[in-house]
Amino acid sequence: MRAPATAPQRTEHDLLGERDVPAGAYYGVHTLRAVENFPLTGTPVGVHTALVVALACVKQAAALANRDLGLLDHGRADAIVRACGEIRAGRLHDAFVVDVLQGGAGTSTNMNANEVIANRALELLGHPRGDYDELHPLEHVNLSQSTNDAYPTAVRIALQTGAGELRDGLTGLADAFSVKAAAFAPVVKMGRTQLQDAVPMTLGQEFGAFAATVREDVERLAEAGRLLLEINLGGTAIGTGLNAPDRYAGTVCAHLREVTGLPLRTAPDLVEATWDVGAFVQLSGVLKRIAVKLSKICNDLRLLSSGPRTGLGEINLPPVQAGSSIMPGKVNPVIPEAVNQVAYRVIGHDTTVTLAAEAGQLQLNAFEPVIAHSLLDSLALLTRACATLTERCVTGITANPDHLRSNVDRAIGTVTALNPVIGYTAATGVAAEALATGRSIRALVLERALLTEEQLDRLLSPENLAFATGAPQTP
Repeated sequence: MRAPATAPQRTEHDLLGERDVPAGAYYGVHTLRAVENFPLTGTPVGVHTALVVALACVKQAAALANRDLGLLDHGRADAIVRACGEIRAGRLHDAFVVDVLQGGAGTSTNMNANEVIANRALELLGHPRGDYDELHPLEHVNLSQSTNDAYPTAVRIALQTGAGELRDGLTGLADAFSVKAAAFAPVVKMGRTQLQDAVPMTLGQEFGAFAATVREDVERLAEAGRLLLEINLGGTAIGTGLNAPDRYAGTVCAHLREVTGLPLRTAPDLVEATWDVGAFVQLSGVLKRIAVKLSKICNDLRLLSSGPRTGLGEINLPPVQAGSSIMPGKVNPVIPEAVNQVAYRVIGHDTTVTLAAEAGQLQLNAFEPVIAHSLLDSLALLTRACATLTERCVTGITANPDHLRSNVDRAIGTVTALNPVIGYTAATGVAAEALATGRSIRALVLERALLTEEQLDRLLSPENLAFATGAPQTP
């Protein structure tokens, strides 16, 4: 039998020697070694589309700045810009193959970007891939840069993109809760504290509170995002700007603002900005806050819909799939359960970010790859969770108003409204007897001649109790 044909190769060299790279690959020897060195998660950096696009933005801005400052000729600069434009448009993302977890503070990701852009630029210039004498990944694509300023800048831009998408998702979820709050405004129910009956409210108020707490975090996320607008591009290796020309930092930042449309600014102290990851910690904390609040809401939705016959049964979640392989007719609250699990993942990522941020040493934090992956994954998970919760759960929720009103009529918690008139001691006696005998608060108060029918009608009106003075009726 004929031996299988060997795939065409090209030979590249680096600090450690020569290696054969598939001739058709856009990546090169540095990427090849990184793939071999970091077989960790099996997840390539290319899955983070926003990061790949952000890297292309940084490299495009650098090429334009180097051209403006006379360091890069127009032909090479234009080819690099065109290659970056293709990547920003969604091409070649499958060539970003290094693992999301890697040693070297992101060097492998930066090398991967340099090589892909260089080889595509070579094609655009009419040269074969790997012809680095004509256009080099490091001499030209990485000119005036270090991984230590290019990579963190790209991460910040990518996180801006992800944060914007999550803000949209949170806004959509808050809007869906607001719609339900308006629909449920007339539905009176009992509120609960510590899982015990408290005082009346409306289901609209409960859902309005869901809307308000979600909407709060849209602004918290925007605040965290504003911290990411400060970049260290131009600081090169440790923030001193070694090997970058005068005026480079300002020039490249101006180009990057134009390329991204973001109001980016150069950090006032590039040495500090090169090792500081405080903005990432701040964002991670906000994402944990969002996760905790979403999980709490989902816990409430599961409780309120529990049953259907022996639970609280106050609301109905839309049935989306069969709930059991053995119990016919069972339907589970699978959408809130899934969002709960997203929250647990995000909370875990926050711990990872915290530890990685604290572990930075001297002029650089070597652990930015795991910080970036954790944050980008959290943003994507939360964005998808918001959409899923909105579309497959919240918009289809219905109420059981008759059951809710019956609970209010039987509740002992309504006696709280009588305290200012009959006093705490008398109210306690009424509540204790009602609990022991099953009789209503109204009947016992009348029997003891503590109030008249008219006074009770006014004080124990569920609508009056739910809309107490100063309490807003709509979210």
